[in-house]
Amino acid sequence: MAKITIHAGSWPKGSGQFSFGSFALPKSGFGYEGVPTSSLASIEVATEASVKRVGGTVGWGAAGAVLLGPVGLLAGLLMGGRGKDVTFIAQFKDGRKMLATTDAKTYTKIQAAIF
Repeated sequence: MAKITIHAGSWPKGSGQFSFGSFALPKSGFGYEGVPTSSLASIEVATEASVKRVGGTVGWGAAGAVLLGPVGLLAGLLMGGRGKDVTFIAQFKDGRKMLATTDAKTYTKIQAAIF
C-alpha cells in the first residue's frame, strides 16, 4: 500500500492509502472509506493555477501554500526520481475532490488506472 496525504477537499486532512486500484480515504471520526479508481473523473498535478481554479469552488483557502513551488513538483514528476513527491488534485464523478500528495510512482499508477 502506498501512502497518500490529504491536504484539503471532501475528506478530512490526514493519511490515506492507495493499492490495487482503490483508495482508502479517512472518514470523519473513525475508519476509512474505500473509493475505487473507477470513480475518478480526473487527476492532475497541482499547480498554483489549478488549486485556485478548483479550490475556490470548495473553499480550500490556503491550500496553495501546500504546493511549495509547483514548478519543482512538476520537475520532480517528470524526472521520475525516487523519493519525489507529487501534489495532485483528484476530482471524482460524484463531485467530491481532494488535494493530496503521494510519491511519483504511486501518482503514475493512479493516472494509469483511469487512462
